[in-house]
Amino acid sequence: MALSSTPYKVDLSLTDLDRGVYETLRFTVARHPSETELRLCVRLLGHALWYSENIAFGRGLSDVDEPALWEKSLDGRVLHWIEVGQPDAERLTWCSRRTERTSLLAYGSLRVWETKVVPAVAGLSNLSIAAVPEGALDAITESLPRNIKWTMMISEGTIFITDDNGQHEINLEWLKGERAWPHTMLMS
Repeated sequence: MALSSTPYKVDLSLTDLDRGVYETLRFTVARHPSETELRLCVRLLGHALWYSENIAFGRGLSDVDEPALWEKSLDGRVLHWIEVGQPDAERLTWCSRRTERTSLLAYGSLRVWETKVVPAVAGLSNLSIAAVPEGALDAITESLPRNIKWTMMISEGTIFITDDNGQHEINLEWLKGERAWPHTMLMS
């Protein structure tokens, strides 16, 4: 008998000072039976980092032809493909050919992966890679409730998450590119 996904209800108060985004988001996200709570949290970070009205969770682990998250246009074109984890260079190249913009939120022990993959994808102009520091999400994932209530603020690239266990600070390291994209940057 196949295992079923585990639903998590998310109540996210998002304040992204870098992009001028102020939203209260309520949604349900499914955790695949083989997905860790850490990966689920990284997907939630990606959802907030690149939030737009059209961002949606892909089937990811269930379907290799879909990302962890994506943003589609009204006519169904993929505008932004968002991966999480440590995909190989071939996967990142494949993804970048299917969209205007590709982003990766890498996590885990990245030393070996970074030295092998990042130089191999250096020529992909539509790819940005951010690394979540190892251990940065340990306190959040340790006792992740099925009803997630986060207040998240993003300021100068630093993510602050407040949950029932306190405040957590995450400083992403940009290995390639950056979060901002020319057509989504605010006019100054």
